[in-house]
Amino acid sequence: MGIFKAYDIRGIYGTELTEDIFYKIARAYARFLGNPRKIAVARDCRKSSDSLFEAFAKGLNDLGVDVIDIGLASTPMSYFANGTLKPDGSVMITASHNTKEWNGCKLCRAGAVPISGATGIKDIERMVMENDLGEDSAVKGNIERVDISAAYAEHVRAFERMAKPLHIACDFANGMGIAESAAFCGSKLTYDGLYGEYDGDFPNHDANPLHVETLKDIQALIRANPGKYAFGAAFDGDADRVGFVDEKGDVIPMDFTTALIAENMLETAPGSVCFYDLRSTKMCEETIIAGGGKPMMSRVGHSFIKAQMRENDAIFAGELSGHYYFKANFTAESSSMATFALANIVSKSDKPLSELIAPLRKYVQSGRSIPRLRMPQPCWRRSRRSSRTISS
Repeated sequence: MGIFKAYDIRGIYGTELTEDIFYKIARAYARFLGNPRKIAVARDCRKSSDSLFEAFAKGLNDLGVDVIDIGLASTPMSYFANGTLKPDGSVMITASHNTKEWNGCKLCRAGAVPISGATGIKDIERMVMENDLGEDSAVKGNIERVDISAAYAEHVRAFERMAKPLHIACDFANGMGIAESAAFCGSKLTYDGLYGEYDGDFPNHDANPLHVETLKDIQALIRANPGKYAFGAAFDGDADRVGFVDEKGDVIPMDFTTALIAENMLETAPGSVCFYDLRSTKMCEETIIAGGGKPMMSRVGHSFIKAQMRENDAIFAGELSGHYYFKANFTAESSSMATFALANIVSKSDKPLSELIAPLRKYVQSGRSIPRLRMPQPCWRRSRRSSRTISS
């Protein structure tokens, strides 16, 4: 089945992905984990997410597995729920940045450890295809509703170390960045928001900050109000990715954001490992070294990055797709933590963000791709050629 991808399960709702298929996936997932007792399940605001949640929960309950219903949440919030509530696994019902026709799910083991194609999704696919779904339990599982939104906001807010208040612009694209923004309330970071009402049809533009055309509205807002905003943040559909523009409305390359966030992280954890996307310019490596850290290149893909972070006790990793990973969030993404990290840096400087970025523009990306690495490599073990850069 084409819905079983390298990092998640995704398909067109109603044809490729139905409640019946989701019910089977839930049972196969539970079977794969091996007699789990409790699973945390969250969902985004897509129109099909509620009914898919009901199907998934029923699949778990029929096997005697209890469900912790997290309700409407961002993907980073689902990782937080996994890490704090201590279930045997977690599920985020979402199709991330895909358009409204899509839905799916991201699966984790306990401890917010992701399940990828190489570490379980293919096994789950096989069980679904072979109808190897186990026998119903004599005692059905139950559903317990748990709201973790306030706890997550407090968790993220502890990341704020701003020297002065800042005002930013946010484009939520009618998606789950709205939930992430609760962390800004009560902090020194205030915002004006675009498209801040949940709407699973994403009527204003696609929720994908990797596509420059989706940033036009936030760029226009900032440029129409010179001097008002320190920068802008644009979230994808499930808010595990975020793109940034500076105070002029110019797009910030995501490897520049990685370098700045790593610099901020190293202020309180000098000597720590920070990973950067192997497609980044050499500037990332140099900035991490200058900040007193140990730079290491990461493979592309969140399951690889999270495994490498755990193996090397890294505090942070950044990817050119706009994923920013924090040890503090159970080695998973947090778009609001990334926003605070950028705000921390800007608030401590007399220079605007565009001037803080200017010294990072040292190298030109060739546009060529480079092979994926089997293992992370410290900067001092790489050749000069491989350290240069390159976006795919």
